[in-house]
Amino acid sequence: MRLSKILKDYSCLQIKIVDFAADKHKLRQAIKIVSDLCETENIGICADNFQEGFTTLESYLKALGLCEKLEKLPTAPRGTPIYIKFNTETMSYYVDYYAGSYRGVLISCQSDNHNLVGTYGHFPLNLFV
Repeated sequence: MRLSKILKDYSCLQIKIVDFAADKHKLRQAIKIVSDLCETENIGICADNFQEGFTTLESYLKALGLCEKLEKLPTAPRGTPIYIKFNTETMSYYVDYYAGSYRGVLISCQSDNHNLVGTYGHFPLNLFV
């Protein structure tokens, strides 16, 4: 499947930079289509702070047609690198401190179609902004 190949090109240990508008468009479309074909996804976001991570989460969810507006957790860590994990089945998320240097988005897809199952990324935080 060509769509999963586009996503798998970004699924490696070495982070691939999205350089051109055409590449961003193809990547956005592939993510949207694969998301539509999957039953559920987990979206993992590593960001410099909660506001950046939360803005990223909202932009991905809106682009995927999953949610327009989320409530911010009042107890989320502020002013420190964070990890957000969002589950599309429960439409809920949690936030934790993150000590790693990686910044970006991982999408883990669950589906009956074994060609779609997998974790894709590293995607840019601002891909859907």
